[in-house]
Amino acid sequence: GWACWKTYLGRPVTNGNRREAMGVLGSSLEPFRPEEALPVLEANLALIRRGWPDDEDGILNTQASLSICYSNLGRLDEALVLKREIYTRSVAAFGVSHENTILTGSNLASSFHSLHLYGEATPFLRDQLLPVARRSLGLDHHLTLRLNERLSAALAYDPEHTRDDLRLNKR
Repeated sequence: GWACWKTYLGRPVTNGNRREAMGVLGSSLEPFRPEEALPVLEANLALIRRGWPDDEDGILNTQASLSICYSNLGRLDEALVLKREIYTRSVAAFGVSHENTILTGSNLASSFHSLHLYGEATPFLRDQLLPVARRSLGLDHHLTLRLNERLSAALAYDPEHTRDDLRLNKR
């Protein structure tokens, strides 16, 4: 982390190695010291948007790291806002059937669950994400199975769910 950053610190802000070093630093701090990682990740995202605005993968990956950091800091609402943006951008960049888009949708559904937003999670999973995952990835793919698990959890934990909801889940 820090050694990598120090190696490239003296290079111009627009240097790709410096950008990558900042990303490595933020990602290495995030799991253990999220409060220190947050400003690094935010600065890295701003740098990528400014210097490499067409690098959709770089922006999405940095946003994903930032959303994890927000979650680790207990800032679940901010993580949810960012995960919605990541999903929307993934759909626009890769299409709804791309594995990365489905993964970002799964992460969004996880945030719905963490915030007890089961009313949003159920239709999102049942009507949008799962049909696409089944079609493009197959029934036995690990992401499809995870989405089924998330839908089951949303239905199980939602005090408002009905038997009709459970029947609809059989699709």
